[in-house]
Amino acid sequence: MADDERTPNRLQVANSRPEDSGRGLAHLPRATMAAMGLSEGAAVEIAGKRATPAIAVYPYPEDEGLEIIRIDGLQRANAGVGSGEFVEIRKADPKPATRVVFAPAQKNLRLQGSSEALKRTFFNRPLCQGDVVATVGQQRVADIPPQVAQHLRAPAYALQEIRLTVLSTTPKGVVHIDADTEIELRTDFAEPQESRRADVTYDDIGGMAGTIDQLREMVELPLRYPELFQRLGVDPPKGVLLHGPPGTGKTRLARAVANESDAEFFLVNGPEIMGSAYGESEKRLREVFEEATKAAPSIVFIDEIDSIAPKRGQVSGEAEKRLVAQLLTLMDGLEARANLVVIAATNRPEAIDEALRRPGRFDREIVVGVPDERGRREILGIHTRGMPLDEDVDLGELARTTYGFVGADIAALTREAAIEAVRRIMPKLNLSEQTIPPEVLDTLSVGRKDFLEALKRVQPSAMREVMVQAPQVRWDDVGGLDEAQMRMKEGVELPLKDPQAFRRLGIRPAKGFLLYGPPGTGKTLLAKAVAREAEANFIATKSSDLLSKWYGESEQQIARLFARARQVAPCVIFIDELDSLVPARGGGLGEPQVTERVVNTILAEMDGLEELQSVVVIGATNRPNLVDPALLRPGRFDELIYVGVPDQAGRERILSIQTQKMPLASDVDLSVIAARTDRFTGADLEDVVRRAGLVALRESLTNDQVTMAHFETALSESRASVTPEMEREYQAMSAKLKQEAVAMQPIGFITPGMLKRRTDEE
Repeated sequence: MADDERTPNRLQVANSRPEDSGRGLAHLPRATMAAMGLSEGAAVEIAGKRATPAIAVYPYPEDEGLEIIRIDGLQRANAGVGSGEFVEIRKADPKPATRVVFAPAQKNLRLQGSSEALKRTFFNRPLCQGDVVATVGQQRVADIPPQVAQHLRAPAYALQEIRLTVLSTTPKGVVHIDADTEIELRTDFAEPQESRRADVTYDDIGGMAGTIDQLREMVELPLRYPELFQRLGVDPPKGVLLHGPPGTGKTRLARAVANESDAEFFLVNGPEIMGSAYGESEKRLREVFEEATKAAPSIVFIDEIDSIAPKRGQVSGEAEKRLVAQLLTLMDGLEARANLVVIAATNRPEAIDEALRRPGRFDREIVVGVPDERGRREILGIHTRGMPLDEDVDLGELARTTYGFVGADIAALTREAAIEAVRRIMPKLNLSEQTIPPEVLDTLSVGRKDFLEALKRVQPSAMREVMVQAPQVRWDDVGGLDEAQMRMKEGVELPLKDPQAFRRLGIRPAKGFLLYGPPGTGKTLLAKAVAREAEANFIATKSSDLLSKWYGESEQQIARLFARARQVAPCVIFIDELDSLVPARGGGLGEPQVTERVVNTILAEMDGLEELQSVVVIGATNRPNLVDPALLRPGRFDELIYVGVPDQAGRERILSIQTQKMPLASDVDLSVIAARTDRFTGADLEDVVRRAGLVALRESLTNDQVTMAHFETALSESRASVTPEMEREYQAMSAKLKQEAVAMQPIGFITPGMLKRRTDEE
């Protein structure tokens, strides 16, 4: 580094946090602020290719001691610099502005309204001609000091986020808006003066810090510093393939990279390239690459590349094969120093021709996955940046409850929440009027209830092909299953919530749990509760969903089920009536049974779960001795949990849960009912409570209480579904399963006679 790059007022640019986007803040090192005599909240000028003003604030805690300046994407665009470049920091002395003219910096946007809202939004904030600035909605950013808050003063509910160009200021130079400033707002779009665009920047992308770093070194470095690769004597990367579930932000990420690297952006949508005439498709593709080469540095972005470059061995049309060959020759024909990078995106990487997926064409494949909790919090912050939020909205809580959501799902969630807020004010609107009164707009805000209502209508898009739900059952709703509950907590909830504890001790969490016991004891309820408490997605499936009459279709369904679970981890896969899906192999007569191939597929998938983080399989059955023994070994179903008939204390707990919403008379004693319901399962006890309510209604439709007499009648009409013989059989089966799990016999030598004897023993 040169000497002048180490001077206190010359700093390297880095990205600020998404929540600070549009606020005009510059996070500077404390040493630099002290050397320049700056206090927090003072105005500074950032000089790159051009100069732009900002408000100086102290660094983030993690940046203490680093010689960097963190500014948002708009400020980087205003200064004409990108992340990693150097800027000079100067003191600024903003003069009071007598007049400032704004215009929309976004196309297809016409603005009308009072300039007072703009005056309040930008009050005391330093501006200069040619800057692109953003109005910022109401947000509660706790780490902005009180002395800086006066520079960001806004009305109770500010404008939504709109990007504006500062067309002119009087006087020239750095100014600030005060009470006497005249504000003019033009209605039509004004092109920013500088070539660097700011429509999508890294600030508009959340939950992708690692992905952005990988993409920057593959794309930004070759485009901005080609001499690095010339000096090292190697060819720069030619292509990057982005793949991941739909809605994770692959296209948006490519646009942000093009803007931040100041490169021309050429978009190729797969279906648009296809032409009807012979050779037309290849000609269109060649023209795109020729234009991009002339306009270098440039990025060619091919969206849905699987539609124009499928595997040549699997397509019958000659046009598709020629187009794949054309793309291969174009990428091979790229000159080493053409300053052109190809980015492609797909959610089906396995469908792309394998000749493209090698170094020299697509040099790196980057997975753009489903965001984790921290990533979801960042994305929520971006989408609510211009939203007036109530005090009761906790974005951290929303991030925890939206597991499995991708960026597009979170955008839909915030939109649905906003529509809920609009529904509330609809009665106040006079639809015959042209405009909405300002006093009605001022009261418009989005609250926690709006988000909760929106959550009922928006589900993870990656999971729409399978039955998925976020269960509402909690541990408090489960009674009489204390031992099973404790083992499930240790085995499922703890690894999903705190995987670091397992890594610290060098042990792996359990992959699968088999819940077995008599019907109606609460096996499904237990699985739902553990998924809810572990804050995981819950995929419920059964054999009828997975078995198909078509050869190979059942195995594909299972592979697809596990692939979806990986995408939306943490995830619990619940397979009910497991014995019908994975019966013991070797018992089929004649041609091989479908279920035998299904067993093989599930065994392979569960053995492959070791690399998968946060995916747990829970199976439930009331005939565990029919399940294939290979599934019952450690490493597949690690834990075999017997869910038996509850004892008296458990029955009383279940009765108290079932009667929570029932108006009980003072003579109802649940302990007496629990004592009289020996061997009743949870389902039987629910039936007793339901019958008691029906008896009360049968007596009189106006009854508002359920008495002990009603329960007596219900008990006389009910019976225990588990007999003493069944209970003894299950206990013997439980002991036998534990022995078999410890010393499992080899499979593959099971004869129909053995299966018959086993069935006879049951």
